[in-house]
Amino acid sequence: MKLDSHLPERPGLLHAMPVLDIFALLLLFFLMGPSFVLQSGVRVEAPPSRFQLERFEDALVVTLAAGAVDSPPTIYLGREQVTRDSLVARLEVLREEGLTTRAMVLLKSDERTPVRVEREIAEVILETGFRLALVGSRPDGAGMPPQPLEEE
Repeated sequence: MKLDSHLPERPGLLHAMPVLDIFALLLLFFLMGPSFVLQSGVRVEAPPSRFQLERFEDALVVTLAAGAVDSPPTIYLGREQVTRDSLVARLEVLREEGLTTRAMVLLKSDERTPVRVEREIAEVILETGFRLALVGSRPDGAGMPPQPLEEE
C-alpha cells in the first residue's frame, strides 16, 4: 500500500535563487555604474563638433556653464565650482604637485557661453603650462568624414 503525503512541498531557496541573482546583478550595476563615466565635470550643452577627441587617462575637466542673461558663466574644475582667480591658483598648485606640463585640460563650455570668456579661460589654462582641448558634442551626422568646403 502506497502512502500519500498531504503536506505541501517546501523547496526552500531553490526557486528564489534566480531572483536573488537578478538583485545581485542590479546592485552591482548601480554600484559600478559611476566608475564607467568617461568624463567628469558638469553637464552642459556643448556646441557640435565634427572632430573626435582621443581619450585621456587623467585629464582635468574645466566646465563653463552658462549663467543667466548678462551674468558671467559659472566655472567648474571637475565638479567643484571655482572662481577665475581660484582656478588659476588650483592649476598652479596641481602643476607644482607633480602634474607635468604634458597634462591635458579639457575645456567644456555651454553653447551660450560668450566666446570672450571661453578664450580668457583657455588663455589662463595655457599660461599655467597645461595642454588644452576644447570639447564639443557629437553632431547629428556623427561618424561621417568632414565634407570639403564648396567653392563659390
